Amino acid sequence: MYKVVVSNSASKELQDLPSLAVGRIIEALRKLQTEPRPPGSKKLRGTSDLWRVRVGDYRIVYAIEDTIRVVDIRKIGHRKDIYE
Repeated sequence: MYKVVVSNSASKELQDLPSLAVGRIIEALRKLQTEPRPPGSKKLRGTSDLWRVRVGDYRIVYAIEDTIRVVDIRKIGHRKDIYE
């Protein structure tokens, strides 16, 4: 099991999303505890340690620390805004 840690900025971004999307994103965060690289996840180009997972039109950007078994959630947002 990995520990999922949500940054303060990602937590604020999550609060601003529609409630239907929040439920789906929270479920995706729970799944990251057991599988930090689920099918469909991708390593972001141009970064050394960031991954992303799709949840409908929303994206979760995170880093994986395998040595200490932590998934660090960095950003959560709509696909048109997340990579800016």
